[in-house]
Amino acid sequence: MPEHALERLIDDGFVWRDGTRLRTTPRWQAALARAALGLQRSNAPWQDLRLPIAAALADHYRELPDDEIANLVEAMLPVAEAELAPLFGAAPRAP
Repeated sequence: MPEHALERLIDDGFVWRDGTRLRTTPRWQAALARAALGLQRSNAPWQDLRLPIAAALADHYRELPDDEIANLVEAMLPVAEAELAPLFGAAPRAP
C-alpha cells in the first residue's frame, strides 16, 4: 500500500487511527454512500467495492492524475473492507 496515499487520506479526514487499527470517518462514509447511490442510480454494473471507492475519491480529488487516484483506492480498499466486513461479510473481489 502506498504509505503517502494512506497519510493523505488521514490528513484529509477520510481515515483515522484507532490504536493500531485504521478506521473510516463519517466524512468518508458519507462520500462512499453518495458514490454508491450515484452508481446505483446510473445502473452501473459493479460487483466490487473498488468502483464506489474510486468514484468517491475521483469526485473529491478532481485535480489528481489517474495514477494518484489509483494509489488512493489501493490504500482505502483494505480500510473500507475491514469496516464493512462485520456488517456484510467479506467484500467480493473482481476476478
